[in-house]
Amino acid sequence: MKVLVTGGAGFIGSHITDRLIKDGHEVTIIDNFSTGKRENLNPDAKLVEADIANYADIAKHFAGVDAVFHTAALARILPSVKDPLPSHDANVTGTLNVLWASKNSGVKKVIYSGSSSAYGDQDKSDYPLKESLPVHPGSPYALQKLMGEQYCQLFSELYDLPSVILRYFNVYGQRQLTEGAYATVIGIFLKQRRENIPMTVVSDAWERRRDYTHISDIVEGNILAWRKDVPAGEVINLGCGSHHSIREVTELIGGPTTEIEARPWEYALTLADNTKAKELLVWEPKVSLEQGISKLKGLYGLR
Repeated sequence: MKVLVTGGAGFIGSHITDRLIKDGHEVTIIDNFSTGKRENLNPDAKLVEADIANYADIAKHFAGVDAVFHTAALARILPSVKDPLPSHDANVTGTLNVLWASKNSGVKKVIYSGSSSAYGDQDKSDYPLKESLPVHPGSPYALQKLMGEQYCQLFSELYDLPSVILRYFNVYGQRQLTEGAYATVIGIFLKQRRENIPMTVVSDAWERRRDYTHISDIVEGNILAWRKDVPAGEVINLGCGSHHSIREVTELIGGPTTEIEARPWEYALTLADNTKAKELLVWEPKVSLEQGISKLKGLYGLR
């Protein structure tokens, strides 16, 4: 098959690209390297260096494509709170452009990388989070990713463009960003540990719990969402179904910590109900947080 991956130089997109090429598919990557890295590129993929926010620059590269994995995004809450304009361009305008180019080129299926941030803060009685829950996005980023979901569903209904929406829960693993505004907490901790400085832990680190999902499980979920006959526009959680406090993460990594102020815009809890993924995709998370961090520590040369 001929497949296009937006954000194929990024953390998640590069791993999906590697899997697709391993499975024998022809892959085109579109990336502007706003957060992606050239060292993540698979040498067997075709690279188009372009911004998905510019339709004219990307449209022709969708010709003849069978499936699109749309992973490109500016994917953190804090930068979107400080300035929502760049992330809106990437996450909303970019998604609309990808869908319009897919529709116009006869793409057979779009797999959209959504975010569990769309749920926002929910009552404790609502956990684990089911796809049927009302959404309460609490940041520009969360709202933008939700708008991307809704565009996918609209295109499925209005233009008969099949799509599957995968809501990720705190993805971690090799190639995750470790510094800058778009770094993730496990990546930051590993970098601090490798540099022999204390890990910066928020003051309410026991209360803030996350459903950490290993990148290999996310890749498998994407491949299954492509292969399986899933209703168009379906929203599916990809999460482990268990969660851990930020303090527990530091204990698994090991080493000293220092306390910083809590960030009020961050959600207190994330926890996926992954029943639908098990039923529709026949997907099961295979990597526990303990296993995933142990592997990452080995890659970082940590004991």
